[in-house]
Amino acid sequence: MDAMLQMFQDWAWIGWLVLMVLFFVIEIFTLDMTFLMLGLGCAVGLLSVLTGWPIWAQAIVAALSAALLIFLLRPPLLRRLHRGEDDTRSNVAALIGLHGVVLLEVSTLSGQVKLSNGDTWTARIAADAPVLAPLNPGAPVTVVRIEGATAYVRSAHD
Repeated sequence: MDAMLQMFQDWAWIGWLVLMVLFFVIEIFTLDMTFLMLGLGCAVGLLSVLTGWPIWAQAIVAALSAALLIFLLRPPLLRRLHRGEDDTRSNVAALIGLHGVVLLEVSTLSGQVKLSNGDTWTARIAADAPVLAPLNPGAPVTVVRIEGATAYVRSAHD
């Protein structure tokens, strides 16, 4: 039993190296910084091999360092990584709340509106609109939601 434990102790550096590389490769695909911190924790475990500590102490040092890195270093790194991102809504999300004008009478079954971005959409009155009466051409509307190629609108006066 002591011989086996000594063998693990002698070759522990290979285990730390393999784990470190594995975590770094996973990080390349996730880009979440979690596996980077785990890999750095394994690097600390690899360095602790040089001190001659037993395997259980190496594992504790590696786990504690990885936890500290995750809680202390990861959040500022993520903030720095995500700063300057464009918060502009796009695609369908950008149409919600957009104003427009009725082109063809809009009812709960059919209609057509021209939005302020220049797009013309098939439209219907949203089921949750306060008034479900048809909207006449020229009436101002606001987009409530988009389903497929249909804009669900309500009167801009509601």
